[in-house]
Amino acid sequence: METEFKHVSIMLDEVIKNLDIKSDGIYVDGTLGGGGHAWHICRQLGPKGRLIGIDQDAAAIEASRKRLAEFGPKVTVVRSNYCHMKDLLWQMEIDKVDGILLDLGVSSYQFDNADRGFSYREDAPLDMRMDQRQEMTARDIVNGYSEQELYRIIRDFGEDKFAKNIAKHICRARQMKTIETTFELSEIIKGAIPMKMRATGGHPAKRTFQAIRIELNQELSVLQDSLNDMIDILKEDGRICIITFHSLEDRIVKTIFKKNENPCECPPNFPVCMCGKKSKGKVITRKPIIPSEEEMEQNPRSKSAKLRVFVKKTQA
Repeated sequence: METEFKHVSIMLDEVIKNLDIKSDGIYVDGTLGGGGHAWHICRQLGPKGRLIGIDQDAAAIEASRKRLAEFGPKVTVVRSNYCHMKDLLWQMEIDKVDGILLDLGVSSYQFDNADRGFSYREDAPLDMRMDQRQEMTARDIVNGYSEQELYRIIRDFGEDKFAKNIAKHICRARQMKTIETTFELSEIIKGAIPMKMRATGGHPAKRTFQAIRIELNQELSVLQDSLNDMIDILKEDGRICIITFHSLEDRIVKTIFKKNENPCECPPNFPVCMCGKKSKGKVITRKPIIPSEEEMEQNPRSKSAKLRVFVKKTQA
């Protein structure tokens, strides 16, 4: 039975406040999901306001179109990856926007729908594709990557101190038979971690599953390669709000926001800037905004969420 698409909107009040929504503004939700954040943005838009929602997941597109139908022509929903945002807006003859939102979390639907293969708690084929039009799946990575490549992604994207042993166990197991399911992979990972360490830091397969998902969907490279373009398409005083869920994403956002605020490459002892690189705006979250205690209790999946906000300021 198909799971209903759901995704609890993380830090909803904080996002709406920090987007500083103008009634006649143009806003882009680059990770539309079920349309939770988007619905609240649309509520504040007047007749001339507009929202463009982007998501690569077919189920998200279907669910969000239903949820946002009441707003009629104010809303445009596109099935794509947010990395194509600049080109998509150009096709719509939109040059600049007032605000952009990215909620980089995997939706509850994607985790809870066993068929999608994201969860180590449900037995399912190894899939993990956010866009099911993509041919490559998690099965291809698990069975096709070399031991060194597996070690690299588990170490770098999963930040797992047992990465080398996990990669070795995966390669040993697949010599006997192809690894087909999430439970098969999870059991192999458990066997690679010392018994006394399995009870600490959550499920032993959590970090490896995260690493494979990030590699398969190229989540970090897409974020890294898209952020500067997104800042460029903001209007003056426009804002970009990004919710991340692990340290690697947060580090990318923090670094790129900081670089756009202070791009000068001159040595610190230069009395005046000689490189000519101008600030594109200001980071308005020196420390990331995190969910309230109440929200974390009600929605445990929000515990690792961090919100960072950048405002476009090019005028002196």
